[in-house]
Amino acid sequence: MTTKPSTATTPRPLHGPDFSSYRADDVTWLLTDLSGVELEAPTEEREEAVQSGGAHYAESLPVEYQPSPEYQELFQQALTASARRIALAVGTVAETLRLERLGDGGELVLASLARAGTPVGILIRRWFAFAYGVDTPHYAVSIIRGRGIDPVALRHLAAHHDPAQVVFVDGWTGKGAITRELAEALAGTPFNPELAVLADPGGCVRTYGTRDDFLIPSACLNSTVSGLISRTVLRADLIGPDDFHGAKFYRELAGADVSDAFVSAVAGQFEAVREEALAAAAALVAQDRTPDWAGWAAVERISAEYGIDSVNLVKPGVGETTRVMLRRVPWRVLARRGAGADLDHVRLLAAQRGVPVEEVDDLPYSCVGLIHPRYSRGATGADGTAVKVEDN
Repeated sequence: MTTKPSTATTPRPLHGPDFSSYRADDVTWLLTDLSGVELEAPTEEREEAVQSGGAHYAESLPVEYQPSPEYQELFQQALTASARRIALAVGTVAETLRLERLGDGGELVLASLARAGTPVGILIRRWFAFAYGVDTPHYAVSIIRGRGIDPVALRHLAAHHDPAQVVFVDGWTGKGAITRELAEALAGTPFNPELAVLADPGGCVRTYGTRDDFLIPSACLNSTVSGLISRTVLRADLIGPDDFHGAKFYRELAGADVSDAFVSAVAGQFEAVREEALAAAAALVAQDRTPDWAGWAAVERISAEYGIDSVNLVKPGVGETTRVMLRRVPWRVLARRGAGADLDHVRLLAAQRGVPVEEVDDLPYSCVGLIHPRYSRGATGADGTAVKVEDN
């Protein structure tokens, strides 16, 4: 999908604390505030509407998962255990971008993919401030499977910055669907379609902090670790052709918000990992990092082995598996034999939802979440609409 230029003006961007719990200078949201619109529905009801009517998943929102005290404790334990590792990944990505994308006298502009990419964009921005005293612009933009990236947000970016300096940022890759969506959406535009992520277990991108499939604690929660912002929404009766995609600000969840705690804990480790990050980035820049898409091949193999008709029902990696458990209809979890504490929260969610966890060998990811291939009415395909699977 090629984004056509437009001479229309763009809406006013949003900032915290009026929209999101992040500081105003952390991120500029290129979104429309839909906080006053009732968009949530119970999982069963929402997913039936998607399948029976061919509705797009981005036209409504799931009810926000409210973590139990036990689950919140697991998040805190995971954050304590992994803050240094995440900081190293942040620094590695930032330094790689500096070496490869930041020319003499130039600047980088961060565009995170809302919402999972936004905490990562904030952390990369804070790394540049910590290491170089640079105030890096950071925007959050919406991308939706089957609909592409928000063209009005792209128009805003192009009006205020050199598109060649814009770096798109996300948290992690699964099998690479969003990587492909971004490349397709930016074809024919002056924007660089390469995505930068903290973890690339799928082997889908060139700029990454690690290719290990490890737990990024921000994957454990929804809005309460993402500035209290919902997943993005695109619906014709709410979003006009010159509006940004929409999202909600869940102010009522402020008591459970750990967004700043997550960012602060990771940023607090920057000094400790600075030299290691510089060395890691230098080593990566000297390597051939051409994506091999090994994750996509693994997903195709798993899909065939388990008799699942669509790779869209196979969600690889600890981050994507967590999403399946929080807001989809899971069938089972495949866990790499011997996987340790990174999967504690997945095992807890599986126990709470009665989902079997099957330990397997030769799994390139820590775990893989399988959406129910026959009964999941929310199983969405590459175009974002329902995949209809017959119950044999």
